[in-house]
Amino acid sequence: MFRTHTCGELRLTNTGKNVTLSGWVQRIRDKGTLLWIDLRDRYGITQLFLEEGKTPPEFIELARSFGREFVISATGVVAERESKNPNIPTGEIEVRITGLKLLNASKLPPFTIEDKSDGGDELRMKYRYLDLRRNPLKNNLELRHRIALETRNYLDSQGFYEIETPYLIKSTPEGARDFVVPSRMNPGEFYALPQSPQTFKQILMVAGYDRYFQIVRCFRDEDLRADRQPEFTQIDCEMAFVDQEDVLNTFEGLARFLFSKVKGVDVGPFERMDYATAMKLYGSDKPDLRFGMPFVELNDLTKDKGFSVFDEAELVVGINVAGCSEYTRKQLDALTDFVKKPQIGAKGLVYVKYNTDGSLKSSVDKFFTEEDLKSWAVRLDSRPGDLLLILSGKTDATRKQLGELRLEMGNQLGMRDPQVFKPLWVTDFPLLEWSEEAQRFFAMHHPFTSPKPEDVHMLDSDPGKARANAYDMVINGVEVGGGSIRIHNRELQKRMFTLLGFTDEEALNQFGFLLNAFEYGAPPHGGIALGFDRLTALIAGFDSIRDFIAFPKNNSGRDVMIDSPSVIAQHQLDELSLKVTVEKK
Repeated sequence: MFRTHTCGELRLTNTGKNVTLSGWVQRIRDKGTLLWIDLRDRYGITQLFLEEGKTPPEFIELARSFGREFVISATGVVAERESKNPNIPTGEIEVRITGLKLLNASKLPPFTIEDKSDGGDELRMKYRYLDLRRNPLKNNLELRHRIALETRNYLDSQGFYEIETPYLIKSTPEGARDFVVPSRMNPGEFYALPQSPQTFKQILMVAGYDRYFQIVRCFRDEDLRADRQPEFTQIDCEMAFVDQEDVLNTFEGLARFLFSKVKGVDVGPFERMDYATAMKLYGSDKPDLRFGMPFVELNDLTKDKGFSVFDEAELVVGINVAGCSEYTRKQLDALTDFVKKPQIGAKGLVYVKYNTDGSLKSSVDKFFTEEDLKSWAVRLDSRPGDLLLILSGKTDATRKQLGELRLEMGNQLGMRDPQVFKPLWVTDFPLLEWSEEAQRFFAMHHPFTSPKPEDVHMLDSDPGKARANAYDMVINGVEVGGGSIRIHNRELQKRMFTLLGFTDEEALNQFGFLLNAFEYGAPPHGGIALGFDRLTALIAGFDSIRDFIAFPKNNSGRDVMIDSPSVIAQHQLDELSLKVTVEKK
């Protein structure tokens, strides 16, 4: 028997019991006649105690041969510790050794297996099997497991079936790049790995399954960042005979259930905000509502004063930063540099200090009187002690730039507490986006999203103004998931494909199976997909999803542990009828 108990369960109530534990050596403390071993497994740490004159000498000799991460088995008697450790659950007891075995030796690890490791990201990813022994990662994966379990419990209680859909599917031209898989049995033809199970879950609704879900792996060949991986997991769901309100209520219920069960937090009812309002007030379709600073437009108060930057701008807009009138010139210059960074793109920043004595001082005093500045302060609902920050330029670009500045101020002022949760639904997105480069429309979400019923007529007259019957779940400025009410009518779906530049032949070639299914009694339906990795990281209070995935890829899309992707043998290429040509850089 390798163990009677785990290293995390023994307590004072077990005193006097003979036990056997197995695990990894966390550390050894040798004081000559006394020797302690901290033994670790997935469940915790238990202290082992050996004493010369009481412990058989062969076990003391064996113990002194151990190093960090040796795998051992220990038998002994549970006893109360003289020096207790209140920081661990087993800290009141120790096991006094009567037997000891070496199960496997270990090389010296390349980094310390501690909560705070001395290993860098790439090194820890190369030795991921060692990194996964650390408590932070173990706790992350335990949280992920609990969220998956509770998700299944909730959706089962709501009448959903968990149904698997294929991983080898047909490539589609819309959306991100596909990962493709060559078919040996069909030379020159390829499968694609699914970016989502979108068409299959719609087919399930046509088939009458009514409520479907799947915690499913998806794949997108796109550039990576902290909250994006080439393979990721979705909570993918679809419902028949529903409208938007039914979907929002069901999945708001899921999110609140998960926060309550897993985090012990009631996030309360979700706020609702349409896309146009979110962009106007926050410059983002995923606004962070943990703090204020909504945008206030100042065009009518700033024009025709001789300041060309404002006079020539489509939009002049500002935020009020409470209590920051004492910002120094160095701090204000740093904010100016921030908005002028290439990834933000503003040409400059105008500021107004509303001093505590009631006076106003700005970076544009030569163009505007104190009365002018006071009118801005009134419009922004400012008070003495506040700081006004103002940008101008093209409407869409300026809103996005001010949105980034707003988030930066939220960070600087400590207003983005990861343990505070402010969820909302963003609704009524544009249905289509026009690409100047391609000279055609693209779907804002995907080609199967239904327009708002009252906007269907615009598809013929002004398609760019049509709104989608779509919605995103946003928490703390993070898009956790998105969905829509789908098109379930063949003719409307054909009209959408035509707007997106598909010929009838292309539409039938790519999606004929779905169009044909719509001719056999497709019910009204809609759904949502929540980013499972992202939601788990958010609940834990982290931005990066990497440490909530057991075996993630690095920023180059590589698995450095197994060295993948890699070159394959020529005979495999020959079987697949592939010829690989790599251009030299």
